[in-house]
Amino acid sequence: MHPTSTALIVMGALLGAGAASGALAQSRGELLYATHCVACHNSQVHWRGKKLVTDWASLRAQVRRWQAADRLLWSDDDIEAVARYLNDTRYRLPAPPRPVASAAAAPARQPRAGPPARPHSPYPQEHLA
Repeated sequence: MHPTSTALIVMGALLGAGAASGALAQSRGELLYATHCVACHNSQVHWRGKKLVTDWASLRAQVRRWQAADRLLWSDDDIEAVARYLNDTRYRLPAPPRPVASAAAAPARQPRAGPPARPHSPYPQEHLA
């Protein structure tokens, strides 16, 4: 095989892999918005004179309102993802920090209340008296 052909094949494979990973890099918010909202909500709806979104709370409330109106049954995480997508691409409002999952942030499990555990003995109770 000619060296130029090999280089072209490798380059094509790398470009194809890059395009595939770019498609996978879409956020969940973007995917939900593109699937359920963009048919009616083009970019003009977000810039109208009487816009209802003025801060982060109102953005989240509008996403919640419209997903409920369309009976989408989105989770709180889905609503948050779409609100963040819209904020990143359209509104650019000061948003609260993204939550960070951490073992230290998880509440410690409290022991169950009850009588203290008895030590296990291989002998029947009558031999312990």
